[in-house]
Amino acid sequence: MARVTGIGGIFFKAKDPVALREWYKRHLGVPVNDWGGAVFEWADEAGNAFKGSTAWSIFGPDSEKLGNSSYQINYRVDNLTELLDSLRKDGFKVPDKGEDSEYGKFGWVIDPEGNKVELWEPPAGE
Repeated sequence: MARVTGIGGIFFKAKDPVALREWYKRHLGVPVNDWGGAVFEWADEAGNAFKGSTAWSIFGPDSEKLGNSSYQINYRVDNLTELLDSLRKDGFKVPDKGEDSEYGKFGWVIDPEGNKVELWEPPAGE
């Protein structure tokens, strides 16, 4: 059975995304990059890096990236096609069009509360 294997990213909207990014950078030490977000590389308890990362980003209030939600969690999955088929079969709203890019395959589902959930199958070997 296809399943979630981790969190690939956390995204949310803000009234003033530039100021909020700066607050997170200054007060919490989030390593905000020029593109407006951060990437946290995964490490084990001893601090040894291993393949994988979690993205973090803030969007403006009018961004269509998150649909009607104020936030979106991107879940890393092991078999996107199988999972989306299962969600459709169970009657959940799954947009027909996904996205396939150099970063992997993306799909979405609307949860029972109306939140847009992003599902991501990374490229092979990542």
